[in-house]
Amino acid sequence: MKGNKERNAETQRRREKNEEQLRAFVAIELPDELVGTIVSDRRELEGRLPKARWVSKENQHLTLRFLGEVPRDGLETVAERLAAGLEGVPSVMVSLGGAGFFPSSARPRVAWVGGETVGIESVLEGVDKAVSALHLGPRDKPWGLHLTQARLVKPWRAGAVRAFLEWGQALHLPSFQVRDVVVFTSELRRGGAVYTVFERIRLA
Repeated sequence: MKGNKERNAETQRRREKNEEQLRAFVAIELPDELVGTIVSDRRELEGRLPKARWVSKENQHLTLRFLGEVPRDGLETVAERLAAGLEGVPSVMVSLGGAGFFPSSARPRVAWVGGETVGIESVLEGVDKAVSALHLGPRDKPWGLHLTQARLVKPWRAGAVRAFLEWGQALHLPSFQVRDVVVFTSELRRGGAVYTVFERIRLA
């Protein structure tokens, strides 16, 4: 039998684990082959454009909802509610193509590839209901598909902006079916963010 000292230490470890803050988000993973095509295709472009922090193959995903810093037990609750809310929700079709900038092409800070989805509405509804457990407010604006490619060190001039937009328009990528929604945690390290799967929820 465990003594009081051991039980107290175990209780303390459990409490600390539950109180641990995790940086988290909900997202869609992309097929490796498709992401590889994008990254390979843009390499020549990178050499012609001004300096930017380009997103690696491993860190490309479609964010559905950013959660911020969340207690571990709160994130577990979100994952449980998300699994229940997405039960029976059908898979989603995604087509990538086109490009743009945040906040705009006139004031570019983030370069992204766009696209279209079929069936995403029910997934987004399930995500928003699940994260209400964290007392997060409604979205600031409607969700829009964007796959971040680069964070600009300084705003690009018109020629560089045009080159990136033309590259995005010329992308020819196959549509793919989304069968999972994933809760990720993000750890900021010296070499960049490292994403870890916290929970994977299967769609119908």
